[in-house]
Amino acid sequence: MKKRKIVVAVSGASGVNIGIKVLELLPSSVEKHFVMSQNAKTVLDKEMKNVYVHDNEDISASIASGSFGVDAMIIVPCSMNTLAKISCGIADNLTTRCAAVMIKEQKKLILAPREMPFSPIALENMHKLSSLGIIIAPPVMAYYSEQQTLDEMENFVIGKWFDLLGIENSLYKRWQSEEL
Repeated sequence: MKKRKIVVAVSGASGVNIGIKVLELLPSSVEKHFVMSQNAKTVLDKEMKNVYVHDNEDISASIASGSFGVDAMIIVPCSMNTLAKISCGIADNLTTRCAAVMIKEQKKLILAPREMPFSPIALENMHKLSSLGIIIAPPVMAYYSEQQTLDEMENFVIGKWFDLLGIENSLYKRWQSEEL
């Protein structure tokens, strides 16, 4: 069975920790590719296993080609700058180039915008991308899962993202009906 290839990209500064947590929680059955700043790359090269870390300036990296066969990509957090570039078809770094490949190859692309409130321009860009089949999934809490800690809140959101990626997980308490 072919190993699924998933790209995790981090754009923006606020919420970088949740992007790294997504990478850490992806199962070992997934071939992981990661795009982030140079400083984060240095740390991850030394600390993480089973992860291919790419330089965001290297638009010739394997994941920038449709023939490489990436199955899905999640950008978490996704800055409004990155979201706008993707919406306008600007592929000036590896993150936006890989996103452009996901769109042209009709592969799953999830964007987790981190800013709020959303401006009318950001909402317009999200609407445009959503109409193309891109999943817009900001880190939004649900209260039925009864999270008590920040770690549990992050696990809920990551679990929902994994659901969208088709990755089985038990990271959060799922809705339970009172009926049998």
